[in-house]
Amino acid sequence: MGKIPISLRSAIPKTAKMKKPPLVPAASPSPSEKSCHFPKKKLSELAEKTKLPVSPGTHQQKPLFKSPELDDAKKLFHSVISTTRAPLDLRFHNSFLQSYASISTIDNSISLLHHMVKALPSFTPERSTYHILLSQSCRITASSLSPVHQILNLMVNNGFEPNQVTVDIAVRSLCSVGREDDAVELVKELSLKHSKPDTYTYNFLVKCLCKCKALSTVYNFIDEMRSSFDIKPDLVTYTILIDNVCNSKNLREATRLVGILRECGFKPDCFVYNTIMKGYCVLSRGSEAIEVYKKMKEEGVEPDLVTYNTLIFGLSKSGRVTEAKKYLKIMVESGLFPDAVTYTSLMNGMCRKGDALGALGLLAEMEEKGCSPNSCTYNTLLHGLCKGRLLEKGIELYLVMKEGGMKLETASYATFVRALCREGRVADAYEVFDYAVESKSLADVAAYSTLESTLKWLKKAREQGLAV
Repeated sequence: MGKIPISLRSAIPKTAKMKKPPLVPAASPSPSEKSCHFPKKKLSELAEKTKLPVSPGTHQQKPLFKSPELDDAKKLFHSVISTTRAPLDLRFHNSFLQSYASISTIDNSISLLHHMVKALPSFTPERSTYHILLSQSCRITASSLSPVHQILNLMVNNGFEPNQVTVDIAVRSLCSVGREDDAVELVKELSLKHSKPDTYTYNFLVKCLCKCKALSTVYNFIDEMRSSFDIKPDLVTYTILIDNVCNSKNLREATRLVGILRECGFKPDCFVYNTIMKGYCVLSRGSEAIEVYKKMKEEGVEPDLVTYNTLIFGLSKSGRVTEAKKYLKIMVESGLFPDAVTYTSLMNGMCRKGDALGALGLLAEMEEKGCSPNSCTYNTLLHGLCKGRLLEKGIELYLVMKEGGMKLETASYATFVRALCREGRVADAYEVFDYAVESKSLADVAAYSTLESTLKWLKKAREQGLAV
């Protein structure tokens, strides 16, 4: 990411000045001129990943099907089987069908499968073949599950009872297109007639329901699956629920769920405690977060890096930096090494308390201990330095960020531009605007809107004699 300047620490001399660019934003450089912070993937690797299934012995990279017409698909299949000498295995047939299914109707996909079997008797569809059609039937826009039932019936008639893999594919495909209600209906139906979902599918569906349904709906689903099919929630299920209620700031419900979790014979693990702690920290309730930490220790659950980072973040956010540093010390003594998240959280807290220079010192300490700051670290410091009226330090830090190709975050960009304009350095503000646009830190409209509003403020402040 680059070293800190000499006045900050070591790279940019104190005399470093920002170039004064033209007021009109410069044209964006061509892709070949831009520096890339991360290594680019080789074009050959990219091409390899984007290849569509083809017959053995060929190197086709273009789309396999140019149209969804069934006749065209049949002709292409005949062309492949008549010109290929190598045996065509199940993998090829499935890939051929899947490529066509991605652009065709479900009825045409079924017709193509029947044609493939008839044209090449050596090809025998397996369960995986029908799963391709099942996934397609779930992803189409439909007012009912009729297309899904059509494929399930096709499977059964050909000797393949739906199993847990079938249930999983159907649930994930339905949820991927926002059909969670249909997924619930299908799971109940398959659990009754064929196969219950495994714990992974069950918890996946619970998580999807938590994102788009009321909590009561999720609870009803869990209760029905338990009473009707003896599928009970496990530790992962309760963790998903606790995370959901914590995100909605319903910490009372989170505490109740922990009680139920215990009653069911589960012991809260580190992830559960971290989730609840995160909920308190989001609300800047540091004292409650500390109580969760103490409860962990009492229960014999060893805090991990996420635990300490969450606690340090919460305490720093609520202005309790001294306590946050105390837990940083405890963290190190327990054998855990602070990372960029740890230090950035502390810096944010110090900047909030007006100690931006202290946060800058923490950056030096961070590098000395071999922990590399990230873009968020620099943006946090830039925002804090500008808020603390330490513009020159902010400029030096910005130059390091620019040299390293780091993007500006919205808050730090806005604060920096305002600080420059407040000091009458409008040309420099335009230069920062240029960089924000060229580095794609912000959308052009957002970057310009911030600059425009700042210039309007500056004009008004000058008229009132409040700015230079």
